Amino acid sequence: MIFAAGLGTRLKPITENIPKALVEVGEQTLLEHAIRHLSSYGIDSIVVNVHYFAEKVIIKCKELESKYKVSIDISDERECLLETGGGLKKAQNLFRNEPYIIAYNVDILSNFNLNKLVDYHKKSKAIATLLVKSRKTSRYFLFNEKMELCGWKNMQNNEIRLSCKNIIKLKTFAFSGIQIIDKDMFNLLEMFEGPFSITDTYIKLCAYYRVMGFLDNESFWMDIGTPEKLEEARNLINLLKLKM
Repeated sequence: MIFAAGLGTRLKPITENIPKALVEVGEQTLLEHAIRHLSSYGIDSIVVNVHYFAEKVIIKCKELESKYKVSIDISDERECLLETGGGLKKAQNLFRNEPYIIAYNVDILSNFNLNKLVDYHKKSKAIATLLVKSRKTSRYFLFNEKMELCGWKNMQNNEIRLSCKNIIKLKTFAFSGIQIIDKDMFNLLEMFEGPFSITDTYIKLCAYYRVMGFLDNESFWMDIGTPEKLEEARNLINLLKLKM
């Protein structure tokens, strides 16, 4: 599933006339970068959720369906933007009883080997496995020595939310926007209603269920969440072209 329904508020004024998913980096939209990455690992069935400029995203999905020989189902959130957790819950019937799904934020660029995350998830027996990175961010996930999620920390106001007590030492890592969600997670999502964040859901559930982190500091990765980051990504792509 590609999360593409967001308003792209941090990317304004660029996103005043187009959705974040259709912002271009290196002559390809962010949506195409995500689909190309997923399809390169044999993923041929994709769900894309839509809300902001939904029709434009749907038209682009039809084009990319043909180009990459994939099947794209649309999860329509035009009536109400449901955030990541609510969007995942709404789309669950489109996953055709898969044992797990890969969830992918549309506003990242990465060449990470998705097979590594899948293999790790299968061995961990977790309800979710999150790709994480050592980098500076405003919000961190907190993990124990086994890389089990234990909480969350907001660096802007120093708020800390822990799932359990008696935790001696925790490691801080930033979420990389790619995760694997096990089929068992969908039963747990029934406890939540309306728009809700999958991040907040993990913090509530990790006291009772295993949510794992997979650390990757080696692969190329960029967050295209702001105009500054977008410009940096475009400059990098142009530089790589010149060197080829």
